[in-house]
Amino acid sequence: MTSSTVRPRALPLDPAALAELRLRDDAGRPCLPYEDPEGGAPLRCCLRRSRAGERIALVSYAPLRRWAAGSGADPGAYDEQGPVFVHADPCAGPPEGAGLPFGTPGALRVARRYDAAGRILGGRALELGEEPDAVVGQALAEAFADPEVALVHVRAVEYGCFLYEVRRP
Repeated sequence: MTSSTVRPRALPLDPAALAELRLRDDAGRPCLPYEDPEGGAPLRCCLRRSRAGERIALVSYAPLRRWAAGSGADPGAYDEQGPVFVHADPCAGPPEGAGLPFGTPGALRVARRYDAAGRILGGRALELGEEPDAVVGQALAEAFADPEVALVHVRAVEYGCFLYEVRRP
């Protein structure tokens, strides 16, 4: 697969998972919505940045655990959870055909590769530069060139936060 063959699709958090997270997060804590005073939080429900005044929540999310529950995989020690921002109430999700989200030029990302059993197969550090979609797209093309790679998690290096998932096309 080359980056021009198949356009990678960033997946937002699943609506059923979001409904659960808006009650109790993956660490067992209740959701505590608040009004975002400044905007700019990376929302994993609609894959865009929040706007000032929107009601959002910071919840703990276990992306590999959630994927494994639906696929039958067992991520074992690779199961981890971390903070993600979501709208406090259901939203429309990302627009159809949206590009790769959170592509701020110069931002640092890591693309972590996982196999169908939920085991990590490595990753790649990325500096997004002036063409963020191209940099991430190339990293995804390289990842999926390996037939063992089932999915890739894109994370922010600065905070280690899960940003989105891309599954094998």
